[in-house]
Amino acid sequence: MKAGMVFTGTGPILIVTACESFNDSKVIRQLNAKGIHKFIAYEVPMDRVKERYGKHFAVAMGDLKQSDDLRVIDEEGGRVFYNFPLGMLSSPICHEETTELRRAA
Repeated sequence: MKAGMVFTGTGPILIVTACESFNDSKVIRQLNAKGIHKFIAYEVPMDRVKERYGKHFAVAMGDLKQSDDLRVIDEEGGRVFYNFPLGMLSSPICHEETTELRRAA
């Protein structure tokens, strides 16, 4: 499993996936289903996620309403952003759905 800080248009979220990469088609599909069509993802250490989120991590991993391929651990952007030092973020995965480009009204 991989944990990742995913920067979206509304701020970062923290996810865990069973997939090998954040650009795996299953991850892309599941993020698209959540309305996320453009993102930058950074892998973060799973042990750091478990340490920072403790019981909440266990609850989120056991939530049967979520998919087995992708679990959202935290959607509170500020908390996600400050829980992980920027120095640990490297090798970003960038994704953008070109058909989802939007124009200002």
